Amino acid sequence: MLPAQPSPYPGVPRHTRQAGSVGRSVVHARHGMVATSEPLAAQAGLAVLQRGGNAIDAALAMNAMLGVVEPMSCGIGGDLFAMIWDARTGTLHGLNASGAAPARATLEAMASRGLAAMPEYGPLTWTVPGCVDGWQALQARFGSWPLSRVLEPAIATAEEGFPVAEVIAGMWEGAAPRLLATPEATRTFLPDGRAPRAGEIFRNPALAQTYRALARDGRDAFYRGPVASALAAFSHEQGGLLDEGDLAANAPRWVAPLSTTYRGVEIWELPPPGQGLAVLQMLGILEGSDLARLGPLSPDYWHLFVEAKKLAFADRARFYADPDFADVPTAALLSRAYAQEQRGRIHPGRAAALVPPGGASFARLSGDTIYLAAVDEQRNAVSLIQSNFRHFGSALVPTGLGFALQNRGSSFSLDPRHANRLEPRKRPFHTIIPALATRGGKPWLVFGVMGADMQPQGQVQVLVNLLDFGMNVQAAGEAPRIEHVGSASPSGAPEAPDGGTVIAEEGIPEAVVAELARRGHQVSRTQRNGGGYQGILIDRSSGALLGGSESRSDGCAAGY
Repeated sequence: MLPAQPSPYPGVPRHTRQAGSVGRSVVHARHGMVATSEPLAAQAGLAVLQRGGNAIDAALAMNAMLGVVEPMSCGIGGDLFAMIWDARTGTLHGLNASGAAPARATLEAMASRGLAAMPEYGPLTWTVPGCVDGWQALQARFGSWPLSRVLEPAIATAEEGFPVAEVIAGMWEGAAPRLLATPEATRTFLPDGRAPRAGEIFRNPALAQTYRALARDGRDAFYRGPVASALAAFSHEQGGLLDEGDLAANAPRWVAPLSTTYRGVEIWELPPPGQGLAVLQMLGILEGSDLARLGPLSPDYWHLFVEAKKLAFADRARFYADPDFADVPTAALLSRAYAQEQRGRIHPGRAAALVPPGGASFARLSGDTIYLAAVDEQRNAVSLIQSNFRHFGSALVPTGLGFALQNRGSSFSLDPRHANRLEPRKRPFHTIIPALATRGGKPWLVFGVMGADMQPQGQVQVLVNLLDFGMNVQAAGEAPRIEHVGSASPSGAPEAPDGGTVIAEEGIPEAVVAELARRGHQVSRTQRNGGGYQGILIDRSSGALLGGSESRSDGCAAGY
């Protein structure tokens, strides 16, 4: 018999990690730290911190770099959400930098085109890209460097080229058939008529030129200047509804984050139209169970998790929408009394097959997103997420600009009774959600999980791994996950409230899968679910920074 091997996570029980998997070590640093989904972007952010920039400057540098090196997942053709901890005032701020539907985007306009549901790709899925306005808002309120300096590393990389990372190369290749459908997308992103392979050098001089316009003229270059004119002309050419008036009217919004307390920790999310509320609802349901006693290899835990997700997502499907256009009962959905009521709807031995909202519907959503975290020496902290939605968004690239336009409008419903129905100048339901946790009124964990519907599910699993199962910040993200997906809904809006399918990663024991099936869950296996995770934890005793970034993405945590 082989001798027992020491745990790679000292002080953490063996059941908190996948059997036979050592995984990465936690990254430790004292002064500042960044974490994101691509190493070149992480290095750009770390360099900013080392040269005296703050966490906001580092976050913007990383986001701009990710638009170069991971262009299918993010870029200035998409939207942005962020939470910022301001160390000087000891306050938390939320930013919704998502764009609205064009003024001409109406139910009647879609009906006249013979559409019963929003298309998944193409010009009718365009909403105003909010990313650049988000950059400007963050820089103006919290940044210490001008945007021109923040953009320098990304401009240089776009011009000089970079070797494509492995996971990114796979996503790029998967999107190639859609990019091949239009000449500009092919010219920009498919040199030699194919996606660049891992290790090959890719350049994007058109994006470097666009970034230079932003460095010179700020957000006005995008929403009122030459970029706006080019976007409007491209929209007219492609049969889209976006025009210069929609771009000029865009503005980001500072919003108050929502919170709940789980195991004595305050968990913070942004309000709708995002789905962060689902994280808080799931945690409220799960807090009534002794998950630490059950452990991460217990079928009872996974059954509770999946059933809590069904309940929260049924509410998501019914209620989550732009609060300027819909009555979202946020306080009621967050209440302890409602969490207890929802908990009582879970049968301990049987999977629910039909789950109406408490007190319904979106097709299964999948998409590509980047997440980044940054903490500086003063302990300013940024949790930022940015996305095109699907691979390269709408798969349409405006002539000469070097980026793809998002397809976030595909999340709208064309059902006139639905809270998330398409309306002019309305923001669609959003999947991308940055997260942050505080302890004793100070930041403790800055983290996020990518992957559309997986985001709230992944965030909850990370938090349970940390707070119930005693994992460290690295193991909490690497541990095998389960994703529950519902059936598609013909309405085109959030996921249908039925029994759905449980997708279990390798590392979830066969005995767990078998017991879930016995309780009525439809279970399938996968090597890995989507949804890369990054997190930075601030140690309460030493003040040191602990970083994690797991293998579902190419990224890393880096500090100094």
